[in-house]
Amino acid sequence: MGLRYHPPVGSPRAGFPSAAAAGIKAPTCDEVSPDMLRRSFLMSGAAMAALPACANAPERSVRVPQRPDDILARSAPAADALVAEAGLGGKVGFVVADAATGEVLETYNPIRPQPPASVAKAVTALYALETLGGGFQFETRLIATGPIRGGRLDGDLVLVGGGDPALDTDGLNALAAQARAAGLTEVAGRLLVADGALPGFDRIDRTQPEHVGYNPALGAVNVNFNRVHFSWRRNGSGYATTMDARTDRFRPEVSTARMRVADRSLPVYTYERDGEVDSWTVARGQLGGSGSRWLPVRNPALYAGDVLRSMLRANGVTAPAAARIGAAPNGTVIARERSAELTRVARTMLRYSNNLTAEILGLTSTVRLGVVPRTLDASGDVMSNWVQERTGARRPDFDDHSGLNGTTRISAADMVTVLTARGAMARLRPVMRELTIEGDVRIPIQAKTGTLNFVSGLAGYFNARSGRPLAFATFCSDLDRRGGLSVAERERPEGGRAWGQRARSLQFDLIERWEKVHV
Repeated sequence: MGLRYHPPVGSPRAGFPSAAAAGIKAPTCDEVSPDMLRRSFLMSGAAMAALPACANAPERSVRVPQRPDDILARSAPAADALVAEAGLGGKVGFVVADAATGEVLETYNPIRPQPPASVAKAVTALYALETLGGGFQFETRLIATGPIRGGRLDGDLVLVGGGDPALDTDGLNALAAQARAAGLTEVAGRLLVADGALPGFDRIDRTQPEHVGYNPALGAVNVNFNRVHFSWRRNGSGYATTMDARTDRFRPEVSTARMRVADRSLPVYTYERDGEVDSWTVARGQLGGSGSRWLPVRNPALYAGDVLRSMLRANGVTAPAAARIGAAPNGTVIARERSAELTRVARTMLRYSNNLTAEILGLTSTVRLGVVPRTLDASGDVMSNWVQERTGARRPDFDDHSGLNGTTRISAADMVTVLTARGAMARLRPVMRELTIEGDVRIPIQAKTGTLNFVSGLAGYFNARSGRPLAFATFCSDLDRRGGLSVAERERPEGGRAWGQRARSLQFDLIERWEKVHV
C-alpha cells in the first residue's frame, strides 16, 4: 500500500483505533469551514511547529514490535488499514514527523504529487511573509494632479491602487472623507483609477463556473474582494433586482454590473462583457420569492471607481464617471488608507481561506522579486522556484497562489519540507488556524484545510500525548472522478459530499493515531 513507518530509536510505536464518525455539511469548491467538518471544532489563537523531507515508500506496510505494556498500541489498526477503510478510490499520501528535530516518523506515498487545494495558501503565506516582511502594509491613495481652489480641483482625482486585498466600500468612504477634509468639493478634471502596480487577471481559474464569487478578477485595486451583491424580490409578475457594493455601513448601487431576469429555467446564470459593464442574466425559474448572492466582478478598476464616485457624492464631492489608467501620474496625495500589517492579513487569509487575498499576496511577492508575470501560472512558477531554493523541496509545481486551480501539485513530503524549513515555524505557527478534534481526547491542531471536488488536504502541527510536537501533511484525491465532471456539476457534484466526509475522517483518524503512537 505504500506505507513506511519510521520508529525513533528505543521507542516502538503502533496504531490506534479510529475516531467516532459524525456528519458534515457539503464542502464548497473553495474551502470547508469548521462546522463543515465531521468533528466538533473550537477556534482559538494558534501556534505551530515544523517538519522535513521523506524517502520513497516501500511496497508493504512495516510494523514495529510493541512493548508488552503497550496495550492500546497492540490493539490499534495500522495506518494502511485506516486508508483502506476510508475507501476513497483515488490516491492518499501523508508524512508525519517530529516538528522539533525533523525526524520522519511515518509516510504513505510521500513523494506522489497531489493537488493541495487551499493547503497551498500556507505556502503562499510563507512566501509573502518572507518576501515582503510581516510589517508590510498595502496602501491605497487619492492623488490630485492640480491645485484645489475654493473646493474645486483643477485637475484629475486619481485612485491609486496598491493591491490591498481587504479594501472595501468603507475604505473608499474613508478616502472620500479625507478628500473632503482637504477642502475638495468638486473635481473639474477626470476621476481616474490607476491599477498598474500589479498585473490584472479577469479570474483565478477558467475551469470554474462563471458565477461563483470565490473566482473573481484580480488587480492592484480590489474592492469587496471584487464581488458585487445581487439581490432580488418578487414584484407583482416580475422581479425587482439590485446590484450593489454593500458593507454593513453602506449599500451603494453600481452601474458597472447589471442583471436581467430571463425567461428560462437553465442555465441559472449567464455572463458576458458588454463594453466596460459586467452583464449578467439569471433564470426566472430559479429565483423563487426573494434572495441574494455575491457574484464575481470582472472589471475591478471601474467597479472601484464607480463605488468611489458614490462615496465622494455621499461626502459632498461631485466627480465624473471613472476611467481606468495604468501608471499613476504625479500629483499631491490628499488621502491614503493603509491595510493591516501583513502578519494579520496572512492570518485572516488562512482563517477564512480567501482566494483573492492569497493571489494578491503571491502576486505582490512575485513583483517584489522583480518579476511581472503575464499569467497566474507564471507567478506560481516563481513561487515554486522560491520554495525549492528556500526549503529544498523537490518538485513543487504551483499554478496559482490559492490552490483553486486543480492543476497545482505538491507531494506530502515537499509540504512537510516547507513546514520544517529553517525559520518557517516562526513565520507560520502564529498565523495558522487552530482547530480542536473532539475524539476520546481533545487534540488541538494548527493547520490549513483544503477542499476541491474530490480533493482534500490537511497540513499543519499538533502535539502528541506526551507533548512532543508533530508536523504533518495528508493529501487525498480522486482525479478521475474530478476530471469527469462537467462545468455544471462542479458546484455540487454527485457523491462529492460523501467523498469529502470520508477523506476528512481519514485525516482526523490519522491524527488521533499519531497523537498516541508517536510519544
